[in-house]
Amino acid sequence: MRLRFRKRVIIFLTTLVLAAAFPQGQEPIPIVRQEQDVGFDGTYKYSYETGNGIVAEESGYLKNAGVPEQEAQVAQGQFSYTAPDGTPITLQYIADENGFQPQGAHLPVAPPIPEAIQRALDFLATLPQEQQQKK
Repeated sequence: MRLRFRKRVIIFLTTLVLAAAFPQGQEPIPIVRQEQDVGFDGTYKYSYETGNGIVAEESGYLKNAGVPEQEAQVAQGQFSYTAPDGTPITLQYIADENGFQPQGAHLPVAPPIPEAIQRALDFLATLPQEQQQKK
């Protein structure tokens, strides 16, 4: 399962880079810097930069190694590029047993919870568990 997760993340990032770095009808964009390191213990780190300003880096490790029911592959990193409208985009992320958790100024933000609903949620949180299950 760990390898499948890591492969999906790598495939996603590779697809993103290829789509951005090789637009149709234009010359290929060169990779101007690339580094990678894979450890025998499951740790890894890579980074690269393309000629058109795409920069990416990621590192990962196996969390709780040796405890099969608690093992989780952890990957964290970031990438940046310039959107077609000229906006600089930077995305930082961590992917672990809690899923893919991206952060970036360009990502949409959920609207605030209306005050009446928040009061109801706060009230429900004060009820004993058995009362909450009956409702």
